[in-house]
Amino acid sequence: MAAVRHSTLKVGPVNVFYREAGLEGNPVLLLLHGFANSSHYFRHLMPLLVSRFHLIAPDLPLFGFTKVDGESYRYTFAQLTETTQAFVDALRLGRFAMYVFDYGAPIRFNLAVADPSRITGPFRGLESWVCPRDSEPCVTVTRWMQFGSPK
Repeated sequence: MAAVRHSTLKVGPVNVFYREAGLEGNPVLLLLHGFANSSHYFRHLMPLLVSRFHLIAPDLPLFGFTKVDGESYRYTFAQLTETTQAFVDALRLGRFAMYVFDYGAPIRFNLAVADPSRITGPFRGLESWVCPRDSEPCVTVTRWMQFGSPK
């Protein structure tokens, strides 16, 4: 089983806990969990994708092990997006794909609208698309997991 690393990163008033796996040279896949969940949700998915992607799965504020200092943090999608953007910037993730559901979906949408050049795959509905390498066609994460990389 692939090793998953656990780390924290301070961004503003938020100490973001995140899980990370894979090699930094691989395409980045940001995993954003849903309501009443945490990055722990991706514990079975990460080993399946680790050989092809650099995986980052943060706990959103109010969930999992992420902690917020003070009481002034606004738990809105705008604030969650701002925190996620600061987190992505602090990790120096240039371009990345996102696999999301539920709470992660509006955050993904906001990140994509703010800077579409950073998103590495088509943006359709709630399914996440990835482009494993520039020379390979894009596929949905679900299809990639079932059938592997396109030929």
